[in-house]
This record gives sequence, C-alpha cells and structure tokens, in this order.
Amino acid sequence: MWIEVLLLAKLARGPLHGYELRREVEASTGHTLSNNSLYPSLRKFVDAGAVTRSAEEQEGKPPRHVYRITDVGREMLHDLLADLPEELAGNDSEFLARLGNFGWLRAAEQLAVLDARDRAMAAKRQHIAALLSGQADPWSRTVLGELCRRFDAERAWLAGIRSGIPEHDN
Repeated sequence: MWIEVLLLAKLARGPLHGYELRREVEASTGHTLSNNSLYPSLRKFVDAGAVTRSAEEQEGKPPRHVYRITDVGREMLHDLLADLPEELAGNDSEFLARLGNFGWLRAAEQLAVLDARDRAMAAKRQHIAALLSGQADPWSRTVLGELCRRFDAERAWLAGIRSGIPEHDN
C-alpha cells in the first residue's frame, strides 16, 4: 500500500509521466520502483477513477503517458494517509510513506498515525524483551538487547515528532 501512497502524493503535486513519477519517488524516499510495481498501480488508479492518463506527443518519439490525480484520487490519498491499520503500523515503509506526507493531514490525523506506530513499536519491543529475558546465549542477548534499544529510540523519536504537532489544530 505504501507505493500507492507515494504515487498519489506525487501526483497530487502535479501531473507527471511514468518515468518522472518513478524518479520523484526514488528522489524523496530512496526506494527504487520497478515498472512491475509502478504501472500496475497506475493502471489500478486509472480504472478506479483516481487518476487520468493522457498521451503527450513528443517530437520523433512515441507519445508518453501523463498521469493526473482526480478528486477521487485526492480523497483516496487522504484516506490512505490518515489510516494506518494496526497490521501495517509495524511496517517501516508503510509508516514512513505516511510520515513523509504528513503535510496533507490535519493534526488529529497525524497524531492517530503516530499512535498506531507507537503501539506497534511497543508491542514489538515487549515481544523482543520477553525473548531477551529467557535467552542464555550472550550473542543472542546482545542482538535482542540492541533491538530493544532501537525500539526505545524510535518511540522517543515518535514522541519528539508528536510534541512538534500544534495542539490547536486537533
């Protein structure tokens, strides 16, 4: 789902052809999109009425397809951004795709996404801490301890982001 979030967010900023769209996503996230993930998603959006596709003539070359988001697509983007289901909240790509587009959301929606991620990180930490408490192997304890430290660091980072969201927007 994170790919759909990123594609719609880029198109919400203006029309793009496929290569530009892929390049924009890569430049802002570091994720490399293959044609096998890009074009099926765009086709799905066109079929759903979220995006339009038109041919743009090029001199001496075949026409290229330009994609534009529709009002349906803007609603879809908002709904995807504002909803981070519990089963996806622990997925880094899903969370970061939403966080990177927080500008499209109201403060209360941003906070709900942060809360979902924080709950997922707390649950993962609790699971790893339980494994750590029963682990006798020192190297496994080292790994599990580091994972707990990383979960703690992310939860502190999330708290910092939360504190930067203006309360009057809630």
